[in-house]
Amino acid sequence: MHEFGLCEGLVDLIEERAGGRTVTGARVRVGAGHAVSKDAFEHAFAEAAAGTAAGGAVVDVVITPLTVRCRECGGRAESMDALAACPVCGGEVEVSGGDELVLESVEYAPADGQADGQPDRQGGGTGEESARVPGHPR
Repeated sequence: MHEFGLCEGLVDLIEERAGGRTVTGARVRVGAGHAVSKDAFEHAFAEAAAGTAAGGAVVDVVITPLTVRCRECGGRAESMDALAACPVCGGEVEVSGGDELVLESVEYAPADGQADGQPDRQGGGTGEESARVPGHPR
């Protein structure tokens, strides 16, 4: 499962961003070109995160489509299938996009003295900036 390789870099990035805080969740955008399974990705993330600040964190995986353009009829469409054919004429297509792997947000456990469920505002709160995952070409 190539999901493990993707998740190892992702966990490294999350730990770097966490700065010692406990991570409770992360949202990740993965392009359909990676052909990942959500279930396999979640399992791989749990394995890669075990024993780290992200151990036990829930990962929300959002798979984004790629774009196909037909070489025969010029039609364009979005697809979740990297081996797609033109949805209009069945012709051969050129594929673009769908290769992203982006950490969209990170959620942290409440800091001491804060009520459960409250974001840690002292340390930057929930990470909302996106970041490219180390070792990933995009």
